[in-house]
Amino acid sequence: MTFLGIDLGTSGLRVLLVDGDGTPIGAIERHYNATHPHSGWSEQDPADWIAGLEAAIDEMRATYPTFADLRGIGVAGHMHGATLLDASGAVLRPCILWNDSRSYAEAAHLDASEGVRALSGNIVFPGFTAPKLEWVRKHEPEIFSKVAKVLLPAAYLNYYLTGDYVADMSDSAGTSWLDVGGRSWSPRLLEASHMRADQMPRLVEGSEAAGELRTELAARWGIAGPVTVAGGAGDNAAAACGIGALDEGQGFVSLGTSGVLLAARDGYRPAPETAVHTFCHALPGRWYQMGVMLSATDSLNWLARIAGKRPSELTGALGDTLLPPSSVRFLPYLSGERTPHNDAEIRGAFTGLSTGTTLEELTRAVLEGVAFGLRDSFDALQATDAKMESLIAIGGGSASRYWLRVIATALDIPLRLPASGEFGAALGAARLGMIAAFDGPPENVILPPEIKEEILPNQSCSVAFSDAYAAFRDAYPGLKAIQ
Repeated sequence: MTFLGIDLGTSGLRVLLVDGDGTPIGAIERHYNATHPHSGWSEQDPADWIAGLEAAIDEMRATYPTFADLRGIGVAGHMHGATLLDASGAVLRPCILWNDSRSYAEAAHLDASEGVRALSGNIVFPGFTAPKLEWVRKHEPEIFSKVAKVLLPAAYLNYYLTGDYVADMSDSAGTSWLDVGGRSWSPRLLEASHMRADQMPRLVEGSEAAGELRTELAARWGIAGPVTVAGGAGDNAAAACGIGALDEGQGFVSLGTSGVLLAARDGYRPAPETAVHTFCHALPGRWYQMGVMLSATDSLNWLARIAGKRPSELTGALGDTLLPPSSVRFLPYLSGERTPHNDAEIRGAFTGLSTGTTLEELTRAVLEGVAFGLRDSFDALQATDAKMESLIAIGGGSASRYWLRVIATALDIPLRLPASGEFGAALGAARLGMIAAFDGPPENVILPPEIKEEILPNQSCSVAFSDAYAAFRDAYPGLKAIQ
């Protein structure tokens, strides 16, 4: 028997096939684009997700014969996206993505509403789902009047797979409609943004069965037996399942499009005043907290595009030995920022430029600026008493050892690198599919990876990086932490 993990990302979709022991068999990827009709807007056509999935499945079937033995599927998806459906299940408009900041005014209004933070456990960020619907209500009233269901991206794939409107707790925790402590839709939160309970999908835990693969899909994919579709997870909760971060003291730092610092928690301890996110984990009775910066590898990709080089060329030119912080400073707020500033309008900047500034110095400044942004999240998480003695490093940016040395030194914490190439959200989603299909103990399936390398903080540079971080915090007068 085999199991499939689907990781619906911002720039592409990845499907991972694993065997009955959870060992990866093979993976296929398909890519698509987001559109940006106006400054601060970010949208995607859900039809591109389906086209990418079907193309990946076609290649998977042709490449891996054991795909025919499929018994379980789990879906992980980028969080907060608003996919609006009418009464027939048709998509009404492009999905408004997590990194879309148009609804900052609506977010501020909801955040100031009585009881919203207390029930949701979080600040209402512009990227969350509820303020997006308020924006649609104000600016696209004809579309808003037709909304029968609002689905997150992963829930939309669940709908495609099962024919049912169903979402998991971890993903739904980022909507500002969920009572995160009670793990249920909140009538008060829905009312605050002019939404109704019947517009919400049915809720399940990420490791529970959400339904079965539709008969017509199973036939087209060449699968004879029933296939259980798990509730799935938001991308970061799924990544935590992929690296075995379930308990207090376990966590990771992810260098993807966004930068994430996540800590598993042994209970529900919201601290919205810190701008830390407190969400349900993918398993019952568990939660996690994380700090999020909106432009991590996106900052490096931006510099690479301007320089006409690949990101790996920029980082490769720095060598292996950690250098003291650059005299150039970079503020990594190209798309605004969440933790701890909660500022959708803040933007990035270089300071300290001179006629002698080189591309290598700009690269170092970008890597350091992202590391200092993660340090903001690290400090905010520590303020909630989250325990972090080491972190597993994942995401595309973790391929740069130099960048990892910068981050380890800036955070003063060891970073651990998994030995296997499969340990992220797709593996976590596949593991949830395994648990849902056979209802076994999650702890027997969600295990930490073998660690191949540990990146230690460079003590000889620690004072210089600490001073540079202090200067980073003072570099732009518009910066403000939530107090």
